Amino acid sequence: MYIEELKKKQGNKIYNSILIRESYRDNGKVRHRTIANISKLPVEHIRQLKASLKGEKGDFKISDLGVGCSYEYGGSFALRELAKDIGLDTAIFSRKTQWRENILAMILGRILYQGSKLNLVNTYMDTALWEIAGHNFGVRPDVEKDCYNPMDELLKRKDIIERKLAKKHLKQGAILLYDITNTWLEGEYNDSEIVKYGRGKGGKHGFKQVSIGLLTNAEGCPVGIEIFKGNTSDQTTVLDQIKKISEKYGIKEAVFVGDRGMLTQKRINEIDSDYFKIVTALTHTELSTIIEKENIQMDLFDEMNITEIIDSENKEMRYMLCKNEKEKIKERNTREVLIKKVEALLGKKAAVKQKRDKQKTCAGIGRIFEKTKIEKFFLWNVDDNGKLTWSRKEQKIEEEKLLDGCYVIKTNVSKVMNKENVVGAYQGLQKVEQAFKNMKTVLLVLRPIHHKSDDRITAHIFIVMLAYYLQWHFMQRVAPLFACDGKGSEKRWSLDIILKRLKSINRIEQLIKNVVIKTNISKPDVEQNEILKLLKVKL
Repeated sequence: MYIEELKKKQGNKIYNSILIRESYRDNGKVRHRTIANISKLPVEHIRQLKASLKGEKGDFKISDLGVGCSYEYGGSFALRELAKDIGLDTAIFSRKTQWRENILAMILGRILYQGSKLNLVNTYMDTALWEIAGHNFGVRPDVEKDCYNPMDELLKRKDIIERKLAKKHLKQGAILLYDITNTWLEGEYNDSEIVKYGRGKGGKHGFKQVSIGLLTNAEGCPVGIEIFKGNTSDQTTVLDQIKKISEKYGIKEAVFVGDRGMLTQKRINEIDSDYFKIVTALTHTELSTIIEKENIQMDLFDEMNITEIIDSENKEMRYMLCKNEKEKIKERNTREVLIKKVEALLGKKAAVKQKRDKQKTCAGIGRIFEKTKIEKFFLWNVDDNGKLTWSRKEQKIEEEKLLDGCYVIKTNVSKVMNKENVVGAYQGLQKVEQAFKNMKTVLLVLRPIHHKSDDRITAHIFIVMLAYYLQWHFMQRVAPLFACDGKGSEKRWSLDIILKRLKSINRIEQLIKNVVIKTNISKPDVEQNEILKLLKVKL
């Protein structure tokens, strides 16, 4: 380690720099690097430091070269660079403005830190996130000015942003995956047009909620999100989405893939099949009907092979008969558990000896079956004294067992798309389900939603979708890590672990006599360099 004085001439001025330098070997060659710029130190301190480096005694020691603040840098920088590389920043707004950078900070923060806007703002001393967004390090951003107001600007551009994403990731004739979920909110929303009581998914009932429709391409990359009233049924959103795809995205021909409860025959009939084809699955009721109508033999359901048949009445409609052994076991076990649960509840009611109100008893049994959806497997009766008798429909249960693991994919796409691709398109809905899982609970933590206005709720959910868009691209780039990863206890990589490795790359302030002379970035290790290389990011 040594001190070097440099002079640089610019125009008529000469600039002096005093640097602490060190020598090191790189592949056998001697190289030099700057440790710190000490030009701002008092002359006496520089003199004493020179003496200390030469081994002379003095008041100033090399140990006075210390570390001030150390804070997260690698995760925030890598994600911001990735957002730039995939064009997310310009999709939000073409020019670099402070509100755009604040929105990007919230998108990055959703991936790296989750939590509320207030919690994110309070990370200003622990991360370079806000510094990268254009704020002075150590100065706390303002929640209203730097978070809430930019959300209002973002919402104004929602349609424009989605059109840009669709243009990049969709093309004419594309396969589009669509699904709907909901998220519940707490508190009073009496003036809200979208927060309503509705049937919650995932077993959450009795709360006000909003419904969320997510549209992705065949690979699961999100391109658009729509917020519906909490009491909106899944099937009623389909035509709105088709209209949005056609009018806003400019996609005039596509294959629309939706869940069995969404694409009912009524909705299919309302879709212009000349331009939009559908891929969906039959409900259990429809499955039983088609088996009976088409006289389908159960041995046509084969786990290894897909059987295709044509609808006898509508020659444009094709059915793919499939079977999944794992689902067979799962469905059978689930049904048996529910039946035993209901039997226990019915047994308690039947054991009551005193006279009971018949109407109330029937209402209670109705609630049991409403919750479990298995009334078809039981015969039951309540007499005038409120006495319950019941029995299993064993034949019905056995008939249902034959359908366990069997499912039928339904489509009006021509044979240009073969049966394997049709089934693959429907199975692609799992990608949307995974997206919802990531957005709601696992990684991006959509809830709790602290906003009260409909616009802010919508903007918040849109930010989470854009965070998932960035995260999706992130996962595409680091995919090689997972491809060669082990299994079980040998498994090393997950998204959480990768982000933690990046977040451990810090920016460090170097001090001499408590004076900040330089900020350095901690040197990435081998694994961190591998991640950065896959992301195409240079620190």
